[in-house]
Amino acid sequence: MGLIYRRFLDGHSRVYCCSECKTHLSHSEALMSKAFQGHHGRAWLFHDVVNIIQGQPQDRPMTTGQHTVCDIFCINCQAVLGWKYVCTGFFAPGPFAIHPWSLT
Repeated sequence: MGLIYRRFLDGHSRVYCCSECKTHLSHSEALMSKAFQGHHGRAWLFHDVVNIIQGQPQDRPMTTGQHTVCDIFCINCQAVLGWKYVCTGFFAPGPFAIHPWSLT
């Protein structure tokens, strides 16, 4: 496996990091909602997230119906952060749902 390059986010009012290894993940300007309810509890929606690895797409029953999502993991420590919507009629591809307890 090659070198892993991590992006450093600066110039934002608030930067959200992985709670395990403090790798930068997103910033306050990318936060869409803190009031999102996921299948396993609260989640925050972001439209832009960096330093992640995406798992394989899979169909998953969610509170709003069946959606195609893939799990997302921290690129540094591989901690499970949440999921990304891949293809759905409810969301356009791309919003990232991250569990608040996985952020600092």
